[in-house]
Amino acid sequence: MFSRDRWDEILEALNANKFRTFLTAFGVFWGITILVLLLALTNGLKNGVTADFGNFATNSMFMWTQGTSKPYKGMPKGRYFNYKIGDVAAIKSEFPEIKYVSPRNQLGGYNGANNVTRGTKTGAFEIYGDYPEYIKQQPMDIIQGRFISYSDINAKRKVCVIGTGVEAGLYDKGEEVLGTYIKVNGVNFLVVGTFKMSNSQGDSEQDASTIYMPFTTFGQAFNRGESVGWMAITAVDGISITTLKDRIFSLMKSRHKVDPTDERAIGHFDLSEQFERVNGLFTILSFVGYFVGALVLMSGIIGISNIMLIVVKERTKEIGIRRALGASPWTIKSQILQESLILTILSGMVGISFAALVIWVMNSILDNAGPVDNFANPSVSMQVVFTALIILVVSGVLAGLIPANSATKMKPVDALRIE
Repeated sequence: MFSRDRWDEILEALNANKFRTFLTAFGVFWGITILVLLLALTNGLKNGVTADFGNFATNSMFMWTQGTSKPYKGMPKGRYFNYKIGDVAAIKSEFPEIKYVSPRNQLGGYNGANNVTRGTKTGAFEIYGDYPEYIKQQPMDIIQGRFISYSDINAKRKVCVIGTGVEAGLYDKGEEVLGTYIKVNGVNFLVVGTFKMSNSQGDSEQDASTIYMPFTTFGQAFNRGESVGWMAITAVDGISITTLKDRIFSLMKSRHKVDPTDERAIGHFDLSEQFERVNGLFTILSFVGYFVGALVLMSGIIGISNIMLIVVKERTKEIGIRRALGASPWTIKSQILQESLILTILSGMVGISFAALVIWVMNSILDNAGPVDNFANPSVSMQVVFTALIILVVSGVLAGLIPANSATKMKPVDALRIE
């Protein structure tokens, strides 16, 4: 490996027929390029799709009430009911595996009727009554001030935290926001903070046009009392919320006199289950990327192996002379293997570099063009690069193994006899 003469021989052999060497190397170059680009594109698609989940705690579910589909204990079919704040305490008490339970109420809607005013300016925004835990389930960047606190909950303070879209719609540029008042459905609220979502894709404008206020204040100001519109429930790390949800539904049904077999009465969206499905899909896509890339790379490796067989045949007399002068079979075999390995690794590294350049160009275009739905930040990890290098080394050895064995099987006398 460290013999200068050996390296001179390898370079001379590769330069003997440059066009043939180029075509041989191109197969490996193209195979490793396709492999890396397929994995990068798969990762970009995964980043784009998972970004649609926002940065909400993925081990969560949302739960709300619907009309019953079965009569039960004197209650008619089609009955509607609401969760109460006591249900939150019951879930926390019965399920130590639950990390957060956030009762929520909502008023208005994005692009709905104007429901918020400040002076002469009005706007249609989403209004949520929440508990302080919600910011741990849906992380957001507090730009100024603070989020709602338990002192706000207990005192039923008329305070709110507004998104950047609300600020842009109700305030002039550069105008002080904290300490000012906005009017929500005729009720004045003091602005104590502004926020933007840490990682939002697709719904960024909607997220920015949101106002949060204490849950208790919401109930008092808009006559909701202790009714809960819906809940955001997050399980502790290591325990999937999917394994707990049926037991949670059973608890809620028993507390609200709903038939235990009624599948319609409680609506839910299992974010954890959906996230696992997406991860499973992209695991399959990554496998397909590796499989297709490996097949393309294999065609290049077969090309190198065939060319090395031709090289061995062309150098039959040279091999015979070296064997006659005392070269061992391993010396001949190692030279063939080394030539194959060097050709494979050099062409593969050029392929990886070219793929990295293409990925950089794609990211530059995405940065300049803005976010694209379901696609973001195509990239590969260092683990993929190391895997590719290992594949190249193994492929180089395999490509040279058959020609090397062929070279060592020839007897010196037979090799010298060939014209």
